[in-house]
Amino acid sequence: MNDLHGLTSEEFLEKLAVNFSIEEKGKTIYKPDRLHNFGLYLDKTWYSLTAKPGTFTDSDPIGVLDVTILSRLVLEQVLDIKDLRTSTRIDFVGGIRGLKELKKRVDSGEMRAAIALYPVSMKQLIDIADSGNIMPPKTTWFEPKLRSGLVVHALD
Repeated sequence: MNDLHGLTSEEFLEKLAVNFSIEEKGKTIYKPDRLHNFGLYLDKTWYSLTAKPGTFTDSDPIGVLDVTILSRLVLEQVLDIKDLRTSTRIDFVGGIRGLKELKKRVDSGEMRAAIALYPVSMKQLIDIADSGNIMPPKTTWFEPKLRSGLVVHALD
């Protein structure tokens, strides 16, 4: 996120506290360790954010996804970012680049804050496919990417 929608860091954390349990983790990089747990990097400090019970529905295969929880409770409600595909106020970093890349982009001033998500499980992916739904934007950013293409070789 390249801005906090006019909020100070303290106001941003207060708004997050409505839907998340927040624990300051200090300067050491914090990697989310379970579903509904996020790593927030803000002002050179890492925080653990855990979605509070009642902020998501386990029976909804899309609503239970961390990207859906983040999009709805943080990006839309707090930061007023409605379209993940077109907003210039956010950017995405693939997991293979690591949490150090998130830290680097915030420390450089390119971004104001960064949020790390726990990876989508294959079970979640299968549950969504079985329900006839499609994955929300950026949830299918898997790395490493499979090589694909067409190879033509003359056989004469």
